[in-house]
Amino acid sequence: MALAPDILSPGQRYVPGILGGLGPLAHVHFEREVLRQSHRRGARADRDHPVWLLASASSTPGRTDALLRAGERPARHLTAFARILEAAGADALFVACNTAHAYHDEVQRAIGIPWVHLMDLVAETITGAHPSGTTVGLLATDGTLHAGLYHRSLERRGLVPLAPAADSAIQAGVRAAIDDPTTGIKATGAEVTPAARARLLDAARWCAAQGASVVVLGCTEVSVGLGGHAVDGATFVDPLVVAAEALLDLASGTRAPASFRREGV
Repeated sequence: MALAPDILSPGQRYVPGILGGLGPLAHVHFEREVLRQSHRRGARADRDHPVWLLASASSTPGRTDALLRAGERPARHLTAFARILEAAGADALFVACNTAHAYHDEVQRAIGIPWVHLMDLVAETITGAHPSGTTVGLLATDGTLHAGLYHRSLERRGLVPLAPAADSAIQAGVRAAIDDPTTGIKATGAEVTPAARARLLDAARWCAAQGASVVVLGCTEVSVGLGGHAVDGATFVDPLVVAAEALLDLASGTRAPASFRREGV
């Protein structure tokens, strides 16, 4: 059911839907970024910010576990929550989980609104600021790297992806920063431990040392852990920041929902 235009914020054209809870802090961080950028665009009161819809789908099975270890597939949960948002009036879907995009096309075929593809957005953003042949470091889950999600989007645009090997100490550090049951960002919820941040900074420095002039924070927990930080020699690109800009473009009507639909899906 479409939301009546007169209950949206003044000037709002479309309603974004956010599928969050993957992990629990990801959509909170994303919404904060939307509000921050909305303020930069001129918002000064409640009604200046756009209306959006949120489903916190924390019950969704682990995406990396499904991709690498034959765990329970998350597509059924992702589809169910996407349909809830669509039925509630969302015009496009933003999923605050990078690894979930391994199921993008399957879920997209089951819903009528576009699921905005983070990897394509990020690759477009990088090509707008960096030349072809730029090496792009990837800090991401094993599942995202195994599925080649960023690799494909970057390579299609002439960029060179660089990621630590799955069995390397660097990638083990990224895994621990995300998933460690004591210090990992998924476990600690509302805080980032010094140990998790240090591991992520080490991984970002490794990317820069290997020649990456851009480093993608390719997991929402990495966005949470490194947002606002930097390392010498490389620029960070945060997919949640890029997606926040796209969400505001959608809400204002600067971009129509159809402009986010991937070809062939």
